[in-house]
Amino acid sequence: MTTSSPLYPSAVPPRDLVDPLVDPRLYEGVLSRRVLAFCVDFAIVCTLTLIAIPIVGVLGVLTLGLGWMLYPFLFQAIAILYSGATLGGDRASTWGMRLTGLTCRIGYGAKPGFVIAAAHVVLLYMSITFLTPFVLIVGLLTRRKQLLHDLVLGTLFVDKGTLEGRV
Repeated sequence: MTTSSPLYPSAVPPRDLVDPLVDPRLYEGVLSRRVLAFCVDFAIVCTLTLIAIPIVGVLGVLTLGLGWMLYPFLFQAIAILYSGATLGGDRASTWGMRLTGLTCRIGYGAKPGFVIAAAHVVLLYMSITFLTPFVLIVGLLTRRKQLLHDLVLGTLFVDKGTLEGRV
């Protein structure tokens, strides 16, 4: 049984992204805008974590201390949920990426789902924790300005205006 519903990604025909050698405008300024977008997203996740701290504290009182076991994983959980909801959503970009005009695509042109977005943020934080300068150097050496975790997941970050034909 075939269906054309967007709920079934395999039924949606893949659309190839423009090759960077043919249209390099898709990747112009992407690295610097990604750094700015990361800073904005990091500030948002930190703010959401600060908001969640007293909520978890009350939860810990109500559960006789069991809720306090969430504290060591609070930042990570919020970062995964934030990235999964925004990067894995319809716009395929976090709030920082929207501010800088970027969008995410999988190698064949589809938008990433929640699982790829969550994996992306986990690999992002792991790679910048252990390989900070190397992660950015990889971005300077690839044609599509992909960072190390982008290469692992097959994700691309492109200029949204150019992709939609507005520029």
